[in-house]
Amino acid sequence: MSTPAHSARTLSLAPARRQFLRWLAIGAAMPLASACGGSEASAKSFPIAYSEAEWRRRLTPAQFAVLREEDTERPGSSPLNHEKRKGTFLCAGCTNELFASATKFDSGTGWPSFWKPLPGAVGSSTDYALGYPRTEVHCADCGGHLGHVFDDGPAPTGKRYCMNGVAMTFRPS
Repeated sequence: MSTPAHSARTLSLAPARRQFLRWLAIGAAMPLASACGGSEASAKSFPIAYSEAEWRRRLTPAQFAVLREEDTERPGSSPLNHEKRKGTFLCAGCTNELFASATKFDSGTGWPSFWKPLPGAVGSSTDYALGYPRTEVHCADCGGHLGHVFDDGPAPTGKRYCMNGVAMTFRPS
């Protein structure tokens, strides 16, 4: 049985407990809220810019999902993963030259991987879609999402630019 003093103390703690739980819920939701928003690249302006309707007209549904909505293609689904010819990999959105075939390597991940982009071809931003920071790679000309870069690639850079094949085309030399 509770005393009147005990009941008053319990009632006075209730608002503080609710406030604590409210702040705890907000803190827990922060990674999810950041994952719902676009990356820094989607907020920046780029030399090549179209309306959403124009991008949809220019791109296939799969290209639009990856380049404009930051989706990821299924691993092993791109023919560019097996491309071995000499040439250049281009942005499927704007034909910006992105990677030389000489920098492509088999990473075993199921996505086309490169150890170095062409100078000035790509930009990067921080992506929180999985609840922790990753480095997103986007086309420097149109801002299209290409993939991510990791620090587990081969020499000389030690980088692995893990790209969505659907976000690129290939021009043989």
